[in-house]
Parts: sequence; C-alpha cells; structure tokens
Amino acid sequence: MTLLLPHVSYTLHEQRPDMNNRLRELRSEHGLSQAGLGGSVGVSRQAINLIENGKHDPSLSLAYAIARVFGLPVEAIFWEGDDEPCR
Repeated sequence: MTLLLPHVSYTLHEQRPDMNNRLRELRSEHGLSQAGLGGSVGVSRQAINLIENGKHDPSLSLAYAIARVFGLPVEAIFWEGDDEPCR
C-alpha cells in the first residue's frame, strides 16, 4: 500500500521525515506556558511537551486547534523534514 501526499509518497514500511514545529518559540512569544496552551486546546501540559520535543505528532484536529490559538496556518507551525516553515 502506498500513501500519496502532495509531491511525496511513502510505502507503509518507509520511514517518513521527522515532523518539526515552532511551538516553544510561539509559546514564548505569546507568553503561554505548556499548561496554558494545553488548556486552550484541550490537552495536557505533557502532551504539549511531547509535541514540542518531537516525541509525538499532533492529530490533524489538534494541529488546527493550536494554529487557531496563534492565528497562523498549520504549515507555519508544523513541517516535515529539513524544510523551513512557511512564515
């Protein structure tokens, strides 16, 4: 089985690029703690910590909720591999 994404395709056995994010930077700019951001989007401080440290990828709905908090598109916060985020 092959998953087709825009300009990228992976088989189920291939390693996809790591997901990167700007959560820590954005939280700092907005004066939010991990607990504060988590409370705003309905998850725990620990969940925000795991996402910030690249140990967990957010669900699509959580990524959109986080983007709404910061007033940014999802792709300005989360991106794959060595690419730079859209700013």
